[in-house]
Amino acid sequence: MNIHNPKNLDRILLLTTWVRIVEAGSLSAAAKQLKTTQPTVSRRLQSLEQIFKCKLMLRTTHQLKLTDEGDTCYQYAKQLLEQWSILEDTVGSDTAIIKGRLRVRAPHAFGQQQLIKPLMEYLTIYPEMRIDWLLNDTSPDFLADNIDCAIHVGAITNPNVVAKLIGYVPRIIVAAPEVIKKHGDIKNISELQQWPWIAVSTFYNHELALKNTLSNELSVLGLDPILSTDNLYSALECIKGGLGIGAISSWLVKPYLLTSQLVHIAENWQADPLPVYFVYPYSNYYSKRLRLFMEIMTKGIQQMIGIDQNDDHIKM
Repeated sequence: MNIHNPKNLDRILLLTTWVRIVEAGSLSAAAKQLKTTQPTVSRRLQSLEQIFKCKLMLRTTHQLKLTDEGDTCYQYAKQLLEQWSILEDTVGSDTAIIKGRLRVRAPHAFGQQQLIKPLMEYLTIYPEMRIDWLLNDTSPDFLADNIDCAIHVGAITNPNVVAKLIGYVPRIIVAAPEVIKKHGDIKNISELQQWPWIAVSTFYNHELALKNTLSNELSVLGLDPILSTDNLYSALECIKGGLGIGAISSWLVKPYLLTSQLVHIAENWQADPLPVYFVYPYSNYYSKRLRLFMEIMTKGIQQMIGIDQNDDHIKM
């Protein structure tokens, strides 16, 4: 038997590779996402073209263009791979069958430390699984980057995704003791506008809306931050170092409040809590490995931010 005959190759693998090429936009990007080499991806493409006896794409210097046959192949391949996933999940009920790879995007602040415990729990329960754990705070391109799901903090701006609410992260205003000593007590919340601010630009920059938890009074502070950063940890370090004050997620500053490295100021005033979502593309079917991953991570996130997991508003 000729093992190099394209007809003897793994058809599922070939179709998976073809879908990755189309959605990633290039052979090299597909190879990176599939954890293989570009020559391997090229050989798989050639094998698929030999099976169908036609060209699936035209390659130029700057882009890949699908032929009519290539577009048809892509559409049917997506459907076939979805059906294959359903078959795997339906036939295999034992945990040992939970295998494959998930690509997950998580924000830096959560993904560096706080979510490692539930991540390890998932990989311990399902040792055949493989996870690409991608940390950044940008909105994912699910198709081009081959992202299965993302953990997102803040408002959802893309209407073309599914967003499942996990919970809310409270934010409080904190400062180092020396900053408070320098600027003194405040009689009115508006006085904080004159203090040096460290802004987390992802969530606020030149203004910050606050609500009084006792009176429900609203106040919008106009800010001129001495530092704006999109990295929560950078903002925290600057605040701890006495550079300025900031509105920071309560779960992140709790250890420093307990040791008096930071002080909670204007305790009756809080910024709106930030929603935390699982975000993923629309699909007719979601694999068991993805559903189980979201289940374990949801519990981990809810424990981290200290919310009631029985709250009807945040059930998955």
